[in-house]
Amino acid sequence: MPRKSGVYGWYFDETPPGVPTDGCHSTDAGQLLYVGIAPREPAANGASPSRQTLRNRLRNHCRGNASSSTLRLTLGCLLAERLDLGLRRVGNSARLTFVEGEHVLSAWMADHARVAWMEHEEPWLLELELIKNLVLPLNLKDNSHGPFRAALRAARAAQREIARTLPVVPGPGGTVAG
Repeated sequence: MPRKSGVYGWYFDETPPGVPTDGCHSTDAGQLLYVGIAPREPAANGASPSRQTLRNRLRNHCRGNASSSTLRLTLGCLLAERLDLGLRRVGNSARLTFVEGEHVLSAWMADHARVAWMEHEEPWLLELELIKNLVLPLNLKDNSHGPFRAALRAARAAQREIARTLPVVPGPGGTVAG
């Protein structure tokens, strides 16, 4: 994976429960359900731009956790019952992850997800066009026309609500919110 800016697309050979795939782009790798970019669009207020590259962004999606990957958060929420996952608050922050379930989610992704990417100097422009013109049920941002958007938002909200009712899991060093 290049250390460059660009856009990427996630194909799945197994669709998470409830995700409609009518109209999704399909290949031998599966159905295209999500696109993302690295880096994000520069802030209008002149703040320092993101230094994310395709390499570190895709590594985060593959091996990171739900607090730093909207794709992992989405997949974990949709697969929670099937994979026995639960979103939890961690440490002394408002961070939410699937804790030990992150490994289970990574294994599921290794078995069922494939990613393709393309270098692009201004990937946020291409991403917007892709979301407007393709059926991408796992994208929320800029996808208000997506028929699965409300159901996906509800699934994510339900997992967050459950996490708020459970005890905080100690973070690194055993820290817990007080």
